[in-house]
Amino acid sequence: MIRVPHQDWLVATASAFRDETETVRTIAFDVQGWTGHRAGQHVDIRLTADDGYQAERSYSIASPAGTATQIELTVERINNGEVSPFLTQNLEVGDKIELRGPIGGYFAWQAQNPSPLLLIAGGSGVVPLMSMLRTRCKLGRTVAARLLYSSRTVESIIYREELDSLAANRDGFSLTHTLTRGAPVGWHGETRRVDRSMLAVHALPAAQEPQIFVCGPSSFVETVADQLVALGYRESTIKTERFGPTGEKK
Repeated sequence: MIRVPHQDWLVATASAFRDETETVRTIAFDVQGWTGHRAGQHVDIRLTADDGYQAERSYSIASPAGTATQIELTVERINNGEVSPFLTQNLEVGDKIELRGPIGGYFAWQAQNPSPLLLIAGGSGVVPLMSMLRTRCKLGRTVAARLLYSSRTVESIIYREELDSLAANRDGFSLTHTLTRGAPVGWHGETRRVDRSMLAVHALPAAQEPQIFVCGPSSFVETVADQLVALGYRESTIKTERFGPTGEKK
């Protein structure tokens, strides 16, 4: 069982990096005193400048749930941001930062829940949903799961190869991509923003009463949640998490 964590700042040491796209990097941290997390939770990161100025941002945990003391954060670089450029361009193996968490219980998936899982992501909103999918795979769960993932271009799809691999397992997980800024020749996914008609085709049926997690930019999340309700999904089954123009979680 994962203990309820204290909320003191912990020391996290960068141990590995993996580029997901040109602007997105996954960072592995070894965290002293980490007690574990649930799929969908996030952490606060605090950076302190030499003059004492501090900046904090929240980032979803990408790694599967559990008690391992190494976690992964997937960070999208926002060029005018205070934190993400440092994390994605300047942080090196062995560097230490301050981290607090895990945080959040509302937007978290309990693997023992037998209900089907409907995940809808916009851009880097896929990160906490990937933690859920990785947890499902790690535990060998075969409960039906479906991801509808909206990206701008094929080059901006985060975790593309891993998602394709998960879908190829044929263990009850299915994947649909949609691109909003053009598609390459031979593209077999959707090519527009997520709308009511797309949800009607690709979402798990409301009659199955799936657990629903929606994450992405605020406007994306609000539109998707409203359309799901209009299609007959119970509002109480729809959990949302959103971020603003800076990429900061809300």
